[in-house]
Formats: sequence, C-alpha cells, structure tokens
Amino acid sequence: MKFVDEFRDAELGRALAGELLAAADPERHYKLMEICGGHTHTIYKYGIDGLLPENVEFVHGPGCPVCVIPMGRVDDGIAIARREGVIFTCFGDMMRVPGSEGTLLEAKAEGADVRMVYSPLDALRIARANPEREVVFFAIGFETTAPSTALTLKRARAEGVENFSCVCSHVTIVPPLRALLDSPELDLDGFIGPGHVATVIGARPFEFIPAEYGRPVAISGFEPLDVLQSALLLLRQLGEGRAEVENQYTRVVPDEGNAAALRVMEEVFEPREQFEWRGLGTIPHSALRIADEYAELDAERRWPAPARQVADPEACQCGEVLRGTIKPWECRVFGSACTPEHAIGACMVSPEGACAAYYSYGRLARQPEPA
Repeated sequence: MKFVDEFRDAELGRALAGELLAAADPERHYKLMEICGGHTHTIYKYGIDGLLPENVEFVHGPGCPVCVIPMGRVDDGIAIARREGVIFTCFGDMMRVPGSEGTLLEAKAEGADVRMVYSPLDALRIARANPEREVVFFAIGFETTAPSTALTLKRARAEGVENFSCVCSHVTIVPPLRALLDSPELDLDGFIGPGHVATVIGARPFEFIPAEYGRPVAISGFEPLDVLQSALLLLRQLGEGRAEVENQYTRVVPDEGNAAALRVMEEVFEPREQFEWRGLGTIPHSALRIADEYAELDAERRWPAPARQVADPEACQCGEVLRGTIKPWECRVFGSACTPEHAIGACMVSPEGACAAYYSYGRLARQPEPA
C-alpha cells in the first residue's frame, strides 16, 4: 500500500468487518481503548464504530494533548501573556481552551499580544524579529511534539536569541496509562496504541501493559483500515489467550523509536516530580520540564506563575470523558451549553478531543446501530 486511498478502500473495510465478526466471541463484551484522539476522530469520521460487532466497544482515552492540560496551567499561561512587553505564542487550539479566568483568545481581545503559531520555530522567528520584546512559546503535547520544542531551544541558544523562552507543558504517555490501568473505574480488554507517540518512543515502552496487566496492545496508524486491522489484532490476541504488543503501524513506527529525537529530549528536558492532569489528578513523573542546563530559556523561571490547582466547572465532565468512564453525549452540557463555538471543556475545543469528534460527526445522542 502506497497511497492514502488504499487505506480507505470500502471493499477492504467490509472484509475486515467480516473478520472482526468472526473473531469476536458472541458471549463476551469487549472494551478497547483508543488512546490517541487522532484515532477517535478517524473512528467517527469514517463510521468505523458502525462496522464493529455490537459487542465490541471503543473507549476513549487521555491521548488528546490539549484536553489533558488543566485549567490552572491555562491560567499560568494567561498570567504570563498579560505581562507588559510579552508576545505569547501557542498553537491555535490552545487559544480557546478555558481557564478559570477565560481563554488566551479572550486575553488577546483584552489587549494581550497572543499569537497563533504552527511550530516553535515560528515563535523563534517572532523573537528574532522583535528583539525588544520577550517572546514566550506555550509548549504542549506528548513525546510526539517534544523533540521539535527541544530542537528549537537548542537553536535559540546557538543563535544567542536571549528574548525567547518556553512554558513547557509536555506530557508523557506511560504514567497516565498506568494510572488508568490501576483505576477500579475501568475494565478494559485491550489498547489501540498511539501511533504518533510511538514514532518517537517506539513500541517497546508499551510492553508493560501485557507484561504487568495482561492486556494486549496494537500500535495503530490513523487511516480507517489501520484502526480496523488493529481492532482485529486485539480480538485475535484475546481469542487466543495472548497478551503482547503488536505493531500494526510498521510503515512508520520502529520498535526502538527515533534515537535522535530521544537523545535531544533527554538533553533538553527532565521529568517533573509531578504534574496535574485534567480528569486524572496529579501523576508523578508524567511530564517534562526544561533541564537546569537550559534554565535561561525557561519562562516559568523567568516569571513564576501562580501554579494553582483549579477545578473544572461543575457542569463539565471532561475528566470522565478522558478517563473513558462516560461517552461525550452522556455529559450534562454536551451539544447544548458546550459546543465548539462556546466550549466549557477542553475536549470540545481540540481537533483531537472526543467531544469535538462526536459533535462534528453527528454523534449527539448515542452510538449508531452496527452496520
């Protein structure tokens, strides 16, 4: 397979649906968690859930990098953005994520210089063009995006750009998965592994899931046939009594990961002792901070922020959606008070959020009947 259309072939999709039906034990109910928000959008954009046997259920995990950022962390960013002389830069979806005192987009409307960028290198270019201003980049994301931030910080130092710094909110994937597996709320049968994260860290870091918890994992690509095939791999493992990590996304993901990316991350970052996750609470060693060697590029050291823990609005159930304990349409305010235009929770803002996927593709009340 070389072209995108081949990964969306309807005939092959129907064939895989038949194989899934044959592999599923009709006396059993299966819960498969797709960790990454990209997979959630693929599932509902292409109606993959309608091709599953009715006893196979997808459960959404905490793999949306914008959604897991807590409100207090957004407040910290807004506090820095409102400082005199600061140009605050971030990805577009972060501009609309609510904090306790509004959003970065609202701070911009009130006079703060907040700018959308497509990469940290865009922020560095802004710093070069505005040497009299302090330019701050709000870095978010899992291990997928952390190497680009690390390389940008190295370039800023090499070029002597002293007015550039970063608020580092990069998170890591393994600790929240452990937290979910240790939770009594969920009884999961297997995991569709995050293909983008695995392109950096490889498939091996997920081996603890079958080794310690007896659950199979299939690292998956993001096209419809990728997700269907990954679900089939999981059902076959479960039917055969196996639990291991299988790499469906071999065209992109190496078992050992990207050695160069891992090296630059290790040089520039170090683990935080603890980090608060929306919906999951505080998880030890689950995020990255800028290492002491690069301290001059750490915006949090230049301007200490309040760092308050702020609870989500009472009506918002993003935390339960991120833990996979409810579907988005079960949230009290989904599609009514909370929409993409007027989001109460981060899951409705991000292009990778489960609530945004359900809303965008018409899943406003319940799952459709299987095809």
